[in-house]
Amino acid sequence: MKFTSPRLSLNSANRESIDLGESEPSSPVDYEKFKKYQEERVVQHQQSQETMSSCIYPTKQENKKKNYQRTIISKVELQSSSSGSNDDEDFDKEDEDDFSDMSEKKIVRKLDWRLMPLLTIIYLIAFLDRGNIDEAHQEGISKDLGLSQHDYSLSITVFFILYASIQIPSIYLIKRTKPSHLVIGTMILWSALMTLMGGLQNYKQLMAARSFLGILQAPLFPQVTFCLSMYYTRDEFLIRESIFFSAASIAGAFSGLLAIGINRLDGYGGIEGWRYLFIIEGGFSLLIAIAAYKYFPDFPKDANFLSEREKKYVQYRVAHDNNNDDDDFIQVNDNLLKRIPKIAEDDSNNDKYIIDVLKDWQFWGQLFLYIGTCVPLSGLSIFSPVIIENLGFDSTISHLLSIPIYLVAKIFSVIQAFVSSWVGVRSPFLLFNFISMLVGYVVCITGDPISNPGVVYAGTFIIAMGIYPAFPMVVVWNSNNLSGSYKRAIGVGLQIALGNFGSTFSASFYRAKDSPHFILGHSVEIGFIILGLVMVTILFLGYTFANLNKKRKLASGFYDLYSEEQLRQMGDKSPYFSYRL
Repeated sequence: MKFTSPRLSLNSANRESIDLGESEPSSPVDYEKFKKYQEERVVQHQQSQETMSSCIYPTKQENKKKNYQRTIISKVELQSSSSGSNDDEDFDKEDEDDFSDMSEKKIVRKLDWRLMPLLTIIYLIAFLDRGNIDEAHQEGISKDLGLSQHDYSLSITVFFILYASIQIPSIYLIKRTKPSHLVIGTMILWSALMTLMGGLQNYKQLMAARSFLGILQAPLFPQVTFCLSMYYTRDEFLIRESIFFSAASIAGAFSGLLAIGINRLDGYGGIEGWRYLFIIEGGFSLLIAIAAYKYFPDFPKDANFLSEREKKYVQYRVAHDNNNDDDDFIQVNDNLLKRIPKIAEDDSNNDKYIIDVLKDWQFWGQLFLYIGTCVPLSGLSIFSPVIIENLGFDSTISHLLSIPIYLVAKIFSVIQAFVSSWVGVRSPFLLFNFISMLVGYVVCITGDPISNPGVVYAGTFIIAMGIYPAFPMVVVWNSNNLSGSYKRAIGVGLQIALGNFGSTFSASFYRAKDSPHFILGHSVEIGFIILGLVMVTILFLGYTFANLNKKRKLASGFYDLYSEEQLRQMGDKSPYFSYRL
């Protein structure tokens, strides 16, 4: 049966509009069908949101319940009342590379089991290898190599300078190189370097080793982050990125336990404990890198653990994810629904996206937001060992006292990711994170780390509860709001690369002469936290205004003559792409 309505209009991109005004329908049949659709739409809109687990493994049926009865209109055949032609017949057959037989829940679970354990382990190893200089310092490397406090601080800073600098050109390789080649290749090299650091004899060798370590680890985080965004939809991505980044907090906890064990080898065979630390960690990293090469995931089109049909389905899910929760229609005002065309995002490696990113207001907002997260994170890692040391316990207990901080951070990070994915917003959680950081640093700057170090130690917990959940969410929020896979790769890569320069600042703010109060360092961190609070607010208001402006233009018919290819090229500027708030 054909459904004819004078209030249905077609444009050049085969997009339909439905007027929800109060004018009478053209026939009783039209009225009954349209009324039925409206009633079902209202019922679906009033239903409670899905359970938290559906954010992780959503099924096709669950997505339909979550949204506005996705196929009600598409199942009603449309016909022009004036000509009786079937020009819009493709509307019934769109997207008929039919994946109805695919179980989205099973596919996502398959991705999780293959991707997440391996990627998390690799990032854990990377953090252990870059951070073991702190453990080596406690085991006496500064004394054995004749390092001053300034020399030791510079060995930390030089890593981040090279790490951030090389990330900028490495962005060019993100989509042009297989992740298995780039990530595993550099991992093998840095693991071998780490093993050789067991033979360090002087300050110059240490500086050279730390410099090359920064260069070799630079591509890892942006490459893996972009790779995950090619497998998971925007709702699924945050949880996975948070689990991946939680390796940083696990590394903070695990490094303390590892140092306790390796410390027992100090002097065995006439070799210092810190040398054993580099040799053992480097050797273990090398074994993991060699074993991981066969299993490390490339992009979906080259994923050897997926069938050809599964590859197409994974790519289809991500390419058609536009932040509209898979609705067929978008409510542009109280009286008008606009049908969302099924247009895949642009996947071309077009260099114009470099300029597009640099001209995009949201990129700069997200960049400064990321800097406002990186600097306090780096500061926490610098001053927290000093605070723990002032608690007055021996080396073993001091190592153990660092573990609860990172465990609490991991728990809060994963919980926040689940809840944020469930409700579908980012900014309220980031506001809470930055307020938590602010409170924590105020506690640290007002407390006395000598007479009452326990209070300052408690402040580090409050800081960690804000920083570690915020870090992956800031990156994911930026990724969620960039469309066009190459634009997303550039935008996220530049955000990470330029933002990481902030990590180089912290070491200069936390001067040895200011220990253990670190008034200057804490004050600077508070300034960056306030920057983060301001940027969250600006981005929220900017995205809200942009979404409303898109709806106004849709209602006015501004985009009615745009072709589907023109809309595809618009990326996240498309009126059918909604910014995640």
